[in-house]
Amino acid sequence: MIEVSVARLGLDSVSSSYVVILQEKGGDRLLPIWIGQPEAESIVMEMNHIRPPRPLTHDLCKRLITGMGAELRRVQITKVQDNTYFAELHLLRGEDVFHIDARPSDSIAIALRFSAPIFAQESLLTALEVEDAEVEGAGNDEEEDTPMIPDDPRDITAEQLKEYLEKMRPEDFGKFNL
Repeated sequence: MIEVSVARLGLDSVSSSYVVILQEKGGDRLLPIWIGQPEAESIVMEMNHIRPPRPLTHDLCKRLITGMGAELRRVQITKVQDNTYFAELHLLRGEDVFHIDARPSDSIAIALRFSAPIFAQESLLTALEVEDAEVEGAGNDEEEDTPMIPDDPRDITAEQLKEYLEKMRPEDFGKFNL
């Protein structure tokens, strides 16, 4: 298993699906995983320290895990089968370790809430190349179209977050070359 971190999150304009890009720590290999909108919103909210007025499902999972006296030791993305990725939550409670089957998108959202490490099976990592978008000067006409999140996370609404995610372009998070 190779430790990875969330490098980017965006909207795949070809499939109109959200994609989370995991990158190996200290390396260049990537693991793109296409995920649903609720999971993408949950990941973005946690990455930007945005607290909703009511807990999201992944916040509830964190509360359940800690309320039961357990801790999330790690997340492992274990395999892909028929274009479906599989993951496990590794929970520690006392001397007992539990491996809980979960979707990678949910696992990532929960791992971020615990600041727990994320690991991926080495065979899943690919040598995709990420090219950062060129940054132009302040006179860039496209600046108005760039999605923005308010400086104060408490000021964001669900609609603003949805609009932010929908307006993301490949240039906002890099592009991939096979």
